[in-house]
Amino acid sequence: MTVLHLADEGEAADLAAFLSRLLHYDRGAAVRLQAAGTALAVFGRPPSFEVLAIRAARLAKPYENGLDITLDVTVSAGELLETIDESAATVVVPDAVTGPPWAGVLPPRGGWRRVAGLPAQETVRARVAEAVAEFRSRTGELAPERRTRTELDRIGREIWSRPVGDTALPVRAAHAAQSLGFLRPTRGRTAEEQEPALFSSGAWLRLRTPYGSIAVRRAGLGALDVSVR
Repeated sequence: MTVLHLADEGEAADLAAFLSRLLHYDRGAAVRLQAAGTALAVFGRPPSFEVLAIRAARLAKPYENGLDITLDVTVSAGELLETIDESAATVVVPDAVTGPPWAGVLPPRGGWRRVAGLPAQETVRARVAEAVAEFRSRTGELAPERRTRTELDRIGREIWSRPVGDTALPVRAAHAAQSLGFLRPTRGRTAEEQEPALFSSGAWLRLRTPYGSIAVRRAGLGALDVSVR
């Protein structure tokens, strides 16, 4: 049994909240865990957003039983959530599952460069709210015979593929960040520290916030133009 010791109760609570939000969108969600030293990264893919969500957590120590090897495994998000003990700040890694295709195509570890043009957090949140309102308005105005999945998807693609500010980041990535609780005020941080930042590496863009990151590939997650690891 592999037990991860998180840095404190807050890390455990934030990880539990992230998993709960993923499960809200997909009750059968899987997550890929990667840990080395005192850093844990949890990757998930909420359906419909076409992005990867990454929640980083600090570990108090690498592993129980003195193991000093790295961890890289795909597990059930629901089973992982059930093992979190917030008061003890621990989580037990469940048995591995057959990973979905996205779990084999992750963003690069390095080579990230800051990208200019991302608006302030409040502006990003407002942009998402406008997009949600427009989608509801346009789909609500459709006649019953036109309210098909094809038409809803067409409207959605048009709205959610629009860029955020003067960047190539699609609105759907910002929507995913807000839906997963990544775009919210952070206690104990200055206004500047709370602001999201945008980075690029190869075909990937990454929206980074104090609560987690959203990564999206310019070619879309369905394309296989990067190495699988």
